[in-house]
Amino acid sequence: MRTLDALARVCGDVRPGEPAEGILGVEPAMVAAPKTLDEAAEVMRVAAQTGLTVVPRGAETRLDWGAPPRRCDLLVDTHRLDEVVEHASGDLVVKAQAGLSMDRLGEVLAEKGQRLTLDVPLPGSTVGGTVAAGAAGPLRFLYGSPRDLVIGLTIVRADGQVAHSGGKVVKNVAGYDLGRLFCGSYGTLGLIVEVTFRLHPIPAARAWVCCPVGDAGEAYEAVQSVLHSTVAPSAIEYLGPGSVAVLLEGVPDGVAARAQRTADLLGGQVAEKAPAGWGAYPEGNALVDVTAPPTALPQLITAVEQAAPGIGMTWSANGHGHIGLPPGLAPGEVAGVLETLRTALAPHKGGAVVRYAPQEVRGDIDFWGPVPALALMRRVKDQFDPDHRLSPGRFVGGI
Repeated sequence: MRTLDALARVCGDVRPGEPAEGILGVEPAMVAAPKTLDEAAEVMRVAAQTGLTVVPRGAETRLDWGAPPRRCDLLVDTHRLDEVVEHASGDLVVKAQAGLSMDRLGEVLAEKGQRLTLDVPLPGSTVGGTVAAGAAGPLRFLYGSPRDLVIGLTIVRADGQVAHSGGKVVKNVAGYDLGRLFCGSYGTLGLIVEVTFRLHPIPAARAWVCCPVGDAGEAYEAVQSVLHSTVAPSAIEYLGPGSVAVLLEGVPDGVAARAQRTADLLGGQVAEKAPAGWGAYPEGNALVDVTAPPTALPQLITAVEQAAPGIGMTWSANGHGHIGLPPGLAPGEVAGVLETLRTALAPHKGGAVVRYAPQEVRGDIDFWGPVPALALMRRVKDQFDPDHRLSPGRFVGGI
């Protein structure tokens, strides 16, 4: 109770944890929901002084990604950090707090005719959770992932100190690009409190061109034909099994002409609405994240078909995709699918990482596969969290 009292003195929303708030079965002892940056820093300072392990929580859309924490003494809930701090529309820049939903941020930006070009697949995802997971959708083909769109970050370190990086800040952490380090870090390096993003104008017109493909070779040829054309797509997606879809954006006349050229090129149809499955994770009770360059697409599709025919797959022509594994696969079968994928992608320097999987499967599979940079990642972890109290064990290699 002394620790709970100490937290209550610095944060207006503190309480004991509940079983329903468990992270992959690990129940938090306490929950704190700071409202301001200062409160967040004080919460982290108390946690450091009392040796608490800390796991951040946003909207729980990806809290089941990765491995369970070894322990969770304190769950830091960011739902009260839900404001747009600054929207400099003239500079195409926005600063938002970590607990703000991406949906709400999109609404605010749309009022000024702007958007954050991260079409996040899970509705309700928060700003902080999206950055911590490194999540992005089809628009990553043209605009990149959070690593490319985050231009500033405010975080609270494990010891409770506030650090800033990038644009519109007073203090920087010399030697580290926090934006790139924290994107996809699973809450293991610090607590994300504010994020500054680069924005883009909302296009006046959009159109999709969809075409069926019969096999891996046809899918590859369709994607390559668009990549080597002049239609300038915003996204190219393989939606498996069996179709390729292309998004064109811009001014109405230009989009109409480019969409028709794309349709002629592929033998497809122009549509004003996105095809089924666009921007969503494929269905399944396990999700595998795959990376492979465009030249590896035939091998990837073939490996998927060999592993489990008919399973859902989405893949962007920038080399990043997802595979949904159907319910009912035994642990050995899931491990076999992963081995097939990793073997097929290894010659292309690609990989397959499990984002989530059923409890009965987790203990029998290698979530991450080979990670050549693991030693460097451990050193970075030691620099930011020397006591290994932040989301312990959630990330690759038990980081």
